[in-house]
Amino acid sequence: MLSRRSLIKTTLGAGTALGTAALLPAWARSAEQGNLGLPTLTGTQFDLTIDQFPVRLDGRAGLATGINGTLPGPLVRFREGDDITINVTNNLEEDTSIHWHGLLVPFYMDGVPGVAFPGIKPGETFTYRWNLNHSGTYWYHSHSGLQEQLGHYGPLIIDPKSPDPFAYDREYVLVLSDWSFESPHRIFSKLKKMSDSYNYNQRTLPDFLADASDKGLGAALDQRMMWGAMRMSPRDLSDVTGATYTYLINGHATADNWNAIFQPGEKIRLRIINASAMTLFNFRIPGLPMKVVAADGLNLQPVETDEFQIGVAETYDVIVAPETSDTFAMVAESIDRSGQAVATLAPRAGMQASAPALRPVPTLTMADMGMAGHGDMNMSASEDMTGMDHSAMGHGTNAQTSTMDHGAHSMDGGPAPEITRGPGVANVAMMPMSRLDEPGIGLDDQPHRTLSYSQLRSKDANPDLRLPEREIELHLTSNMERYMWSFDGVKFSEVTEPIKFYEGERVRLTMINDTMMPHPIHLHGMFFDLVNGGGHHKPRKHTVIVKPGEKLSIDITANHVGDWAFHCHLLYHMHAGMMQVVSVIGADDAPMHRQMDHDGMDHGDMGKAPPPEPQIGDDMMGHGHGEHDGMTHGEKS
Repeated sequence: MLSRRSLIKTTLGAGTALGTAALLPAWARSAEQGNLGLPTLTGTQFDLTIDQFPVRLDGRAGLATGINGTLPGPLVRFREGDDITINVTNNLEEDTSIHWHGLLVPFYMDGVPGVAFPGIKPGETFTYRWNLNHSGTYWYHSHSGLQEQLGHYGPLIIDPKSPDPFAYDREYVLVLSDWSFESPHRIFSKLKKMSDSYNYNQRTLPDFLADASDKGLGAALDQRMMWGAMRMSPRDLSDVTGATYTYLINGHATADNWNAIFQPGEKIRLRIINASAMTLFNFRIPGLPMKVVAADGLNLQPVETDEFQIGVAETYDVIVAPETSDTFAMVAESIDRSGQAVATLAPRAGMQASAPALRPVPTLTMADMGMAGHGDMNMSASEDMTGMDHSAMGHGTNAQTSTMDHGAHSMDGGPAPEITRGPGVANVAMMPMSRLDEPGIGLDDQPHRTLSYSQLRSKDANPDLRLPEREIELHLTSNMERYMWSFDGVKFSEVTEPIKFYEGERVRLTMINDTMMPHPIHLHGMFFDLVNGGGHHKPRKHTVIVKPGEKLSIDITANHVGDWAFHCHLLYHMHAGMMQVVSVIGADDAPMHRQMDHDGMDHGDMGKAPPPEPQIGDDMMGHGHGEHDGMTHGEKS
């Protein structure tokens, strides 16, 4: 249903605004329209307007909510170290906001209503101001309701003060997204009634017969009965699929043929941003290797691959160097293989690469149930934990009675905290394990190279080489039948206490995915170091995919005081409750024991030579219980 104001705006704009080119910013137009990847908004002061406007996607007309009348929004580009002012005006009939994803802004400029600020009321203008000392590929989007699904997102690039460490001749921004002509509120309502409403990839009788032929009738029956007992489908890969989604690259469906041009022998930088609401994409360019040089805006030691999985809200920068005058298909295929967006990289404008056929639908395995490994061997690539303070053990994980006391928990060989199955916890991973060596669901059997998190190394040494002082363990939980998503079985609206960090501390956050879906988890306001065996060069990210049945750790330095959102970046999961608040408490307000050199280090020596680099594979599993870190565990807080 359209309001009278929206209907008038749609009617007035239909005659001039339904052309695809008119609805795209210059950077997102195809090469035949003159685009060379140039930005549209540069400088230090920007004016953005949030409004509704008509769009035409894949030959159909719709109504978008977006920025400056384009889908995606304009490319905002500025330089590291500049004083930036962005005026955002709300022309909607409801509140709105803009969150600057991955940017280290003051918390009151982070753009999360109810956490960082009240939001932007209809008719009001809010001014964001900051000065940033980092650079790279980022993006921005609404954090209000379900507006992001309606087109409220756009790319953002911060150019570095110093030259990039890798050379290239031209660049293109690729914004991947999913669009539905259904209202996002209707989509959410259907998911609440039946979580597999959009899953048309369920297993059939021919699948069962194929399993019986391959594994034997008894094994095939046992497997079907096991999945049935859990009331889960091994094809439950995405909640919202190509049944309603049109997948886009820079606002173009495959039929629209977004194309970029190159000259043979050139090096082309592709800045790839997953700005979708619910879709993890597998990105590849058949016949053209990719050199991954940055993740989530920060430079990496280059690694060459042929395909990678990119979670919602992640970004990757890659360099490609075509030597011939062929056309190349840039393919973003949804994780469940229900659809894809294909764009063209070619030597001349207007050329179109052949879209590859969709590949067979992946099937979940025992590992995705959290039953494929030994429960204790869950961080095979983690760093040595010697020197870590395990004395403060207050983390409650009881889904029924927890007061969400997110303190550090035992690492001394005692029993792991258990989570009680309540209405929000349908399953618990029995044997969670590290899956950092795996490229992502559906990519482990590909004939070409696929990227895994274990391959990533930061180009520069991590800025904080201290070992964690404590560990927080957090479970990713769900009840698919009720479409409930949460942390530790508690949805956001029922949380009574935030997760507390203390200014200056080094903390390890370990996440256990008890669900059977991958979750791109995003922490606002700070980068984290992914514990992947990288020693002093762990990849630094702001968003990480936690695979089903996985136990994954990140190390965080709590430098930015304030309240920060922490959530799954699958929009409807966050909307259903998979969100928390991380409060970084200032040193003056910290408990007394934390004001008194609580980590046992001489902070006057922090600028001296770093400790020896841990060897890959070192972890606490190889030490005796109770004394592997040289600390006493008899005293619990």
